[in-house]
Amino acid sequence: MPSWGEVLKEFQESAAERAKVGQQGPDADGIRRKYLERLVEHTKRPVIVYYTDWVRGGTPLASIDLGDMQAMMEVMQHLKGPGLDIILHSPGGSAEATEAIVHYIRTKFSHVRVFVPLAAMSAATMWTLAADEIVMGKHSQLGPIDPQIQMGNMYVGVGAVRDQFAKALQDIATNPAALGAWAPILQQYGPGLLEMCQQADTLARSLVKQWLAAYMFRNHKDREARAEDIADFFGDHRLHQSHGRGIFRDVVRAKELCVLDLEEDQELQDCVLSVHHTAMLTVQGAGVVKLIENHLGRSFVLSQGVMQVQVPVFPPQAPPQVIPGRPSDSPGS
Repeated sequence: MPSWGEVLKEFQESAAERAKVGQQGPDADGIRRKYLERLVEHTKRPVIVYYTDWVRGGTPLASIDLGDMQAMMEVMQHLKGPGLDIILHSPGGSAEATEAIVHYIRTKFSHVRVFVPLAAMSAATMWTLAADEIVMGKHSQLGPIDPQIQMGNMYVGVGAVRDQFAKALQDIATNPAALGAWAPILQQYGPGLLEMCQQADTLARSLVKQWLAAYMFRNHKDREARAEDIADFFGDHRLHQSHGRGIFRDVVRAKELCVLDLEEDQELQDCVLSVHHTAMLTVQGAGVVKLIENHLGRSFVLSQGVMQVQVPVFPPQAPPQVIPGRPSDSPGS
């Protein structure tokens, strides 16, 4: 498996060769798609890459939004099921957009496997929990799904807003003189804010519960109870203490989710991480905010508000599609 540094060197060598003929930059698309083809040759399943440049700060454009539906419609053309692999690297975004994307994917594919080579946080965690199987490495992480709302120039968890309001009520009931201290804070609470916070929290948990019961836990008699427990765990802001805190593989597996080790299949790990390195270098090196692509060369690229769609002239034939059997030790077997 090429390491990050080795893939970076490959990019640099490509840029040097292209410079000789007056072209700028590396052939990032060619290098990335080379590794995507190797992955599909190994898995015999179609694959979609969803990557955003956010680990260095990112922009609001990096978030999952309804515009991604157009991208998913584009890259899901010519993909044959019933199985689909998704390599997901995202900070999250809109729960409503995530719901639409998951619904669309599930109308076309009956078995979905999500790879998390680094991090899928917030609404991207919700997306991951809509899979039949999750593949994570030792370094991979999901995140809490408690919704965040913008208040002024910062984002605040809806649970924190409700907790603060409850504390204010308690303090004022105990000591009416505390109203003077709380008044400037409570004035920030617009009409309907607390109800909006409650609804946002309920939506995130209910979607995760619905998807787990319908897919990953569908063969369990107690699927509803299992799904509710998982949704409550990922949505508990007090437990996780920070919306950006990672939830690692051992914790996810301990919740009896169907989590496969990326390292279990060395060739698979090599292919996935090679795609990961090339995708990361693509978004970081070319000013790309969002890259959504399939293994056939059809892609949707968002670069600081500029959208580009790439369509192959002669799409290669996809290999035969198969659904792998569930591991004997995974939930639902």
